Amino acid sequence: MSLYRLEKGHRPLEVPVLVAALEGWVDAGGAGTTAAAQLAEGGTRVATFDPDAIYDYRARRPILNIIDGKPMSLAWSELTVTASRVGERDLLILTGPEPDYRWRELSSDLVELAKRLGVVSWASLGAIPAAVPHTRPVPVLATASAPGLLPDGIRQGPDGLLRVPSAALSVLELAAAAAGIPAVGFFAQVPHYVNASYPTASLALLTALGHHLGIDLPVGTLATRALERRNMLDAAAASDDETRAHVERLEALADESGQPAGDELIADIERFLREGGDEEPDGGSRLH
Repeated sequence: MSLYRLEKGHRPLEVPVLVAALEGWVDAGGAGTTAAAQLAEGGTRVATFDPDAIYDYRARRPILNIIDGKPMSLAWSELTVTASRVGERDLLILTGPEPDYRWRELSSDLVELAKRLGVVSWASLGAIPAAVPHTRPVPVLATASAPGLLPDGIRQGPDGLLRVPSAALSVLELAAAAAGIPAVGFFAQVPHYVNASYPTASLALLTALGHHLGIDLPVGTLATRALERRNMLDAAAASDDETRAHVERLEALADESGQPAGDELIADIERFLREGGDEEPDGGSRLH
């Protein structure tokens, strides 16, 4: 039996792109899953995967809600596919905690599901901790299953052989590519000293994905949240000499590597906020 269940009654899809982000490994600062959640907002659930088959509940315990001393409900981990339409483009958003079990079977079933839904391409979103400062634009590493999939301005890399422990996300992406579905991945580099959400990286991922797809993507309140996080990190660095010195060393390394100046990061966030004046019906804005 398949690990997934296809929901009934969902609308027909036109050449959908599957966008995937999984919570856990390769999701530093929650950047990938936050971006995916933004894309899925207001969408329709298309498919779910059997959580009993893919999750270890001792590692991902369900959340128990207790009201006035009475256990009321449980919230379980879920891996879902949500259909969302942005402009004239149909997106399928795969998101949830990284599965604990049956990665190979899951990848095979996901490829089967993708073919049933007519998926024409795949895009992974993720993030990794790196020695980069929060005062500079977020670097994004891109991968591609074949030459020519990435647009101008988005560099595939890093060069040479890189051997790392794989995420389930990469297992799924490789299976899709092996089945003939063109696949790309965008991985934001998050300052290694950030131990909370980092919406600035989510904005960078949506920027890269929007450039790849050639469409304007919704960003909701991400720009406001990114500016708030920037201010908090600035305040933390200013209050501690050691932290400030460390950030300055990272800035020097970034400047030597030719990264854009720190002022450009603030300018980008302010531009997102300014263009948010053309609000979407849900009160959000779109990324141009």
